Order: sequence, then structure tokens, then C-alpha cells
Amino acid sequence: MNIAKKAAGGALRFRAYATAAYVPPASMENVQRGRLPPPKPKPESPTFYTGRATYYDQLLALENASKQTRSALQQLQLLPLSRFAQQNLPPLHPVWKSQVDLAELMEAKLTTSRYRRFVSQLNQLNQYRRLAEVAGHLALAERLQRVLDMFERENKEAILARGKAKPTKFDEFGRTYTVGRRKESTARVWVIRTQLSPEEQAAASSSTTPAEPPQVQTSESPAPPPAQTVEDPIVHSAPAVGIPGFESGPLSIGPTQVKVHTTNILINNIPFTDYFPNVADRERIVRPFRVAGLIGAFNVFALVRGGGSTGQSGALTLGIAKGIAAHAPEVEPLLRKGFTSLKL
Repeated sequence: MNIAKKAAGGALRFRAYATAAYVPPASMENVQRGRLPPPKPKPESPTFYTGRATYYDQLLALENASKQTRSALQQLQLLPLSRFAQQNLPPLHPVWKSQVDLAELMEAKLTTSRYRRFVSQLNQLNQYRRLAEVAGHLALAERLQRVLDMFERENKEAILARGKAKPTKFDEFGRTYTVGRRKESTARVWVIRTQLSPEEQAAASSSTTPAEPPQVQTSESPAPPPAQTVEDPIVHSAPAVGIPGFESGPLSIGPTQVKVHTTNILINNIPFTDYFPNVADRERIVRPFRVAGLIGAFNVFALVRGGGSTGQSGALTLGIAKGIAAHAPEVEPLLRKGFTSLKL
């Protein structure tokens, strides 16, 4: 038995399958081999394998432009910018391509997150362009604008014109007509500059004209005629008379003359102090004059309809602010800051 096991174990140490025959390399020289496949061209962009090469190439280009612009503005000592300076920069009104239009431009489907990431880079470049334009570096601003124009809508001007209100017009009397809306209330407002009374005009003219030296009157020179005062035909008019044809009754008595104050705010033909008993409503109406620093400079006549006292006072405030901005364009930025919902 031991002899049989040793014989079987020795046989198992050898491979039982056949091996390939050895072929000398010299004998393969005349054998025709198959052609190797041509090498694949190298991708033009390293983002080729992302499936959105155009999108990522444009995004990387915007990021590089943002970095270079930031370093240029830092060298010009325009960055970092203080909070006060940021608040006084002109507002931006970008109109970028929609998600669908941008996907067609990139030839790839864009998700909302990718679209927001792209638009955030555009907004950053647009802020740098505004800063360069305000600082007077027009060459840098123009280069950035050419980059941003590729991603703005073609009908940008028409879209921006929708949000702009029509310019306020003046009538033949110098009044402006504006409309303010708040909640369910609507206010039609007429604003006109105040006119000085004859006494105030005389005081203003006497303070501006230099005083003449007193003239010595001699016996030979005749006395100068007394100065004639020009009376205002409206203020100094003939006494009021009754309506012809009515010899008795209230219509036979002429209306009494009413002294009009220099500054009036009439609401539905009622002084605003009587129309709005609440102090908060009256303060809200006077606020545009306080913000502009033009208290007492205008007369206001308004017709208000609908809503409660809060809505009516808010509608009046917007209408008055629009009228003041039309009369005094230099205070328009102040009114815009004081009233965020104001569209001039």
C-alpha cells in the first residue's frame, strides 16, 4: 500500500494538461499582423468628461475674470468697500437669460442649482463693473460689460421699461398730478409750489436790494410823488356781491373772503388736520416733506377713495412723494431711500 501511494503521489506532481509549443521569435518575422487602432484625440478641455464641458468652461472663465477684477480693484484701492459707500452706489438692474435659454446656449441641461451658481458669478462681475464705472475706470467697466452682454436677454431694454413709471407731467398752472395706492385706498394728488404773499414778497425784495442814501429835500426841488403800491387783484378785490335775481335769502348775500394760508394740504376739500384725527396718520402724510427738507414749500390738494385711515394716509404719502420728486429732482434719491415702494 505504501508503495502504491508513493507512486500515485509522484504522478500527481506533474501537470496533466498539454502546454503550447515553443515558437522561436525569428520564425514570426514574415507573419502579417493586424493593424492597431488609431490613437484617440485628446479632449480640448479637461471638463470634457463631465458631460457639460461648455457650462464648466464658461463658469471657470467667469471665476477667473472675477478673481482678476477683484485684484485689479484692490490695487486701485476700491476694495474693500465700506458699508456707507455700498449703500450709496446706484442700483443694479440685471436681466440675465432664463434657465432654458442658458441651457440652449451651453448645449446641456442645467439644473436649478447649476443655474444659480452661474448667475451668482454674473452678479459678482456686475457689481465689480458698477464699482469700476462709478470710480471712473471706464475701460475696465467696458471690458466687463462686453462679457456680461453675452448672458443678458436681448429684450433687456423692454423688460426694464415695464417697471418704470411714466414721467410726471406739469399742467399749465405748474401743478403735478400723481396717483398713490395703498391697500384698498387710492389717492389722486395735485402738488404745486407755494407763492409768497405780497407782504412776504416786499420783505424779500427789501432785504435783497441795497438801501439808498436819504435824499435831502430843498425848497427848490419838488417833493417826489408818493410811492404807489401795486395791489394784488385777487387779494384786494372788490367787495363780494350776491347773485343777481335773488333779493332776499342766503343767495343774496355775497360770500365772505377767505384768507388762504401759504401752505395747505386739503384732502377731499378738508384740511388734513381735520380729515385725519389720528396723529400717526398726519405724521405719515408730512413725512415726505420732512425727508426732503421742504416743509412749507408746496400746496397739496388730494382726492381719496376707499380703505381706512391707514390705507388712505399711506396712499397720500406715496402720491405726495411722487409730486415732490417731480418738482425737486435733486431730492429723489432721498425719497427713494425713505419710501422703498416708491417708483419714480
